[in-house]
Amino acid sequence: MTVSPYIQDYYPDDLAWCYGCGRYNQHGHHFRTRWDGEETVTRFTPEPYHIAIPGFVYGGLLASLIDCHSTGSAALAAYRAAGHEPGDDAPVPRFVTAALHVNYLKPTPLGVPLEARGRIKELKERKVVVETTVYANGEPCVTGEAVLVKMPEHMVPKDLPTPPKA
Repeated sequence: MTVSPYIQDYYPDDLAWCYGCGRYNQHGHHFRTRWDGEETVTRFTPEPYHIAIPGFVYGGLLASLIDCHSTGSAALAAYRAAGHEPGDDAPVPRFVTAALHVNYLKPTPLGVPLEARGRIKELKERKVVVETTVYANGEPCVTGEAVLVKMPEHMVPKDLPTPPKA
């Protein structure tokens, strides 16, 4: 089984600010996605304040997890299709969400690690479709399908924020 580095660690500095997966957003979730064999994986443990009702995770956080896991998965798939792996010197492509569909299978318990596992359903030059299942205690709780498109050039910031010092 091949496990890769996290793709978000290689996003360009000007595009690493996402609330869900940006390494520079000090208030964000810092979701991180990598290859695990032919699947992609993101692991995250919700905090007590990610509550919906006592004992269960807020559904918006789960949608955010699937969303950012999918954009990372799309970047991994496109990068690999171009002959690269995380850690290469080539710039990592960034994707944005064109569509997101989430199915809540059962309440997701709070206080346990979650694992999002993705499969690339479709890969084209500018579009990737990712299917994701989120597991808690090994049980599927949420599924989702995301359609991701290469980030349009007009979204690249002109005035870059200053990254925090490491």
